[in-house]
Amino acid sequence: MRLLFLGDMVGKTGRTAVWDRLPGLISDLKLDFVVVNGENAAGGFGITEDIFLETINAGADVVTTGNHVWDQKEAVAFAGRHDQFLRPANYPQGTPGRGSGLFYARNGARVLVANVMGRVFMHPELDDPFKSAEVILDACPLKEQADAIIFDFHAEATSEKQCFGHFVDGRASFVVGTHTHVPTADTQILNGGTAYMSDAGMCGDYDSSLGMDKEEPLNRFISKMPKGRMEAANGPATICGVGVEISDATGLAEKIAPLRLGPRLAETVPEFWR
Repeated sequence: MRLLFLGDMVGKTGRTAVWDRLPGLISDLKLDFVVVNGENAAGGFGITEDIFLETINAGADVVTTGNHVWDQKEAVAFAGRHDQFLRPANYPQGTPGRGSGLFYARNGARVLVANVMGRVFMHPELDDPFKSAEVILDACPLKEQADAIIFDFHAEATSEKQCFGHFVDGRASFVVGTHTHVPTADTQILNGGTAYMSDAGMCGDYDSSLGMDKEEPLNRFISKMPKGRMEAANGPATICGVGVEISDATGLAEKIAPLRLGPRLAETVPEFWR
């Protein structure tokens, strides 16, 4: 199975780049399943229902989120209406929406996608992500109820991300970090067969500070005083993500490599898909 994960869409330039390029990527790379993190898609803060639906219409099978999931008030209302919209699974019981779901890939495979948020340097501090993952895996084990299992681990600390990867190694197909908006160079397959990347990076303008117009964050670092609101940068976007090939026989990873398309960062498409 061929899986593509795209990192956090930031603002209009990030989401439109994904919408423009994703249909062609699905066709050209013969992708079976696509997950996109959309938590910064609405001006850098949260996501609206229209943006979610447009992302699904472009070819995403699931849209994950993170700590900005509720920044747009309408998300509280629409979260429960769409199975393909995920918020972190370790929110307290009774939170709107869902944190995981079982979906069907284009090749007919059953794909469990789970969205979990870390706790180190993160706000709000949610329930234990390791316990939440254990509950999810116990309910839908790999190669029993699911042919592939994907975790979007939305977290700040690389150490927490790495430990989470080792925690589910051999029980999940792929763990990818989101939130820091900077693609890491540690794509690998862990000892137990789980593909891993600490952060997929963002889909947005890299002439920025994490996808936001750089002037206001720079001012705040220098003066310690805000001059205005943070605004999403609107220059040309680079799409960042990661491609994984998963064994149909075992549900574990066979290949992993980054995908980057656009200006500023060196373009790369996984060699095994060329």
